[in-house]
Amino acid sequence: MTSALKSILITGAASGIGFDAAQTLQSKGWRVFASCRQKADAERLMANGFPDAIHLDYEDPDSITAAVNHVLTSTGGSLDALFNNGAYAIPGPIEDLSRAAMTASLNANFLGWHDLTVQLLPAMRAQGHGRIVNCSSVLGLVATPYRGAYCASKFAVEAWSDALRMEMVDAGIFVSLIEPGPIVTKFRANAVKRFEQWVDWENSLRVEEYRTGLLDRVYKGSGNSPFSKPASAVTAKVIHAIESPRPKARYFVTVPTYGADVLRRLLPTSLLDQVMKRG
Repeated sequence: MTSALKSILITGAASGIGFDAAQTLQSKGWRVFASCRQKADAERLMANGFPDAIHLDYEDPDSITAAVNHVLTSTGGSLDALFNNGAYAIPGPIEDLSRAAMTASLNANFLGWHDLTVQLLPAMRAQGHGRIVNCSSVLGLVATPYRGAYCASKFAVEAWSDALRMEMVDAGIFVSLIEPGPIVTKFRANAVKRFEQWVDWENSLRVEEYRTGLLDRVYKGSGNSPFSKPASAVTAKVIHAIESPRPKARYFVTVPTYGADVLRRLLPTSLLDQVMKRG
């Protein structure tokens, strides 16, 4: 590969949305820097057709800077696109989430994105163009109970992206948000690990609620949604955001995202709360 190829850095590429985007864009001729939170995953990708796979952990500032330096050195100082994608959920009632848990969530899902993005903006400014695509969520449009940490991070991504979009347009840098609903990934399995790491439910004031339903909600969810889409549905929107001469500010993916957007506009808060509480 040469630096003449269009280049993109994709975070959270070990599986799911990030991996599908990396595979598809590489097949389309993009030079893909597929980054993974775990070094072992980056090594696995390198051994399986992704020579530019790298380690990047949003919670580790040193890994962010090292990744930026590696990418820009490899391309001669340029980068055409960034897809901020890596994130995780810590499910549970807000009152059971410590400051440390919230800090970890915001570092991984928002502050790390900010750090990575602002370190790459000088290169995009110098080349006079760039695309930044941020993977938000239907939960960046509406909040639901027991997902407060994740919703908070996605609401932050929404506002941050809106401000960045307006600030960067005169520099030829376009910022887009992608709003997926249910996508078939390992997201829930990863959320369970985070719940077990951070939530001491047996000593919670809600311990009986956990035993009578909340634990099932965490571990089993509400079943497979009939509206679920494969990760490729998100990749299709990423491609438009980075290749179209007129990228959209927002891309909705799945029926629940469209529905949530309508409900938040039409319903009074009290009724919207009732809908969201039912899931």
